Amino acid sequence: MSDTSRREFIQVGAAVSLLASAASPQRLEAAEETKMTTTAFGYQHSPVPLPFDVKSLKGISEKLIQSHWENNYSGAIKALNNVRGRLTQALNDTNTPPYVYNGLKREQLIRTGSVVLHELYFANLGGDGKAGADLRTRVAASFGSFDAWEAEFRKIGQGLGGGSGWVVLGYNEKLKLLENYWLADHASNPPQTTPILVMDMYEHAYQMDYGAAAPKYIDAFFANIQWDAVARRL
Repeated sequence: MSDTSRREFIQVGAAVSLLASAASPQRLEAAEETKMTTTAFGYQHSPVPLPFDVKSLKGISEKLIQSHWENNYSGAIKALNNVRGRLTQALNDTNTPPYVYNGLKREQLIRTGSVVLHELYFANLGGDGKAGADLRTRVAASFGSFDAWEAEFRKIGQGLGGGSGWVVLGYNEKLKLLENYWLADHASNPPQTTPILVMDMYEHAYQMDYGAAAPKYIDAFFANIQWDAVARRL
């Protein structure tokens, strides 16, 4: 190939690449829009297996954790998948009153929160409960000390004992803050917050092992935290 031909070949190739790159964002955006439109109504969630040996937890029985996973978490998935189907039917029925539809959307919000928070909770269990030096330093930077963070986290959990809710160490992207949050239920997540550590304080998370002794469950939770998973989220 002559030098002239070679230059022409390179120029044509560059032009084609440029056109392709210019068109790609639109094609990708259209494809993503189609995907989102489809999954927003047709998505069905499947249970995520427990990421640890159920017999390995300290102070949390195999019976309790299996019941928690099978009945509460998997039950929330079944309910979420069911309500998605009902939403599709209700949307296609022009006679569905808006308040009826919004009741289903509220249920979808609650079940989605339950599913996501349970998956985060199970994923930050199965460890030895010992936070690494780097992570302790990062947490201490926001709370003054790692012990100060832990004391507040535990106190929030104790306050929820005998009732329902979640305790979440989260990073708020809007406020640029790492702080502990009190969640009354599955639908009260603070906006723009990434959960870093999640503790379930619904009675089903501990009643079978500890009855009403929520503080003993909190001790067991801390003894089983998988801090590597927490570090990855942070």
